[in-house]
Amino acid sequence: MSGRIADATWPELEQIELVVVPVGSIEQHGPHLPLDTDATIAVGVAEAVAAALGGAWVAPPVVYGSSGEHQAFPGTSSIGTDVLHLMLVELVRSMRTWTRRVLFVNAHGGNVQALTDAVRQLVDEGHDVAWAPCTTEDVDLHAGRTETSLMLLLCPNSVRLDLAEAGNTRPLTELLPALVTNGVRDVSANGVLGDPAGASAKEGALLFERMVRDVLARAAVPVT
Repeated sequence: MSGRIADATWPELEQIELVVVPVGSIEQHGPHLPLDTDATIAVGVAEAVAAALGGAWVAPPVVYGSSGEHQAFPGTSSIGTDVLHLMLVELVRSMRTWTRRVLFVNAHGGNVQALTDAVRQLVDEGHDVAWAPCTTEDVDLHAGRTETSLMLLLCPNSVRLDLAEAGNTRPLTELLPALVTNGVRDVSANGVLGDPAGASAKEGALLFERMVRDVLARAAVPVT
């Protein structure tokens, strides 16, 4: 048996093997993508991963993440790395009383430090927990062709293609110093890092398949 734990009753969740927890953010994604883009992608990948594994359950997403670099844009709602870290730790401690394993599926780069530290701490405590990113070799930086294609696949009605425009297309290595010091707005007035031109649901399907495959590969390897 499997499904979304939010739709289940407690007897259905006794002695289950795996809970997959999507982790995203509420932050600006340029003028054409919604604030919940990362959460939407994380949920989509988590549900596909759970279906492929069989018998896994999907938790409601952790929608608030560490998004301070986007704070200059209205709508961005960040809880920061320290709070996210504590939240993830307490969530696993609770879930592990009724599931054998927890897998976080993350779709926001700003959450990486919290996830890495939380999983390390939890493994040291003896918990069976891991995390995996929604990423492939072809992913661009932010609100560009990659995320636009994925959203055209997963939630097309939320994409405002008529408002899509290119942002700063320089590589991350060049942008990182200013981005870390002053945030995304300092390097991109519209919040886009990349160019959404050419995005399509067909391309999104290919990216999505690779992301699911990559998460499944990581999920099969115990955390050390």
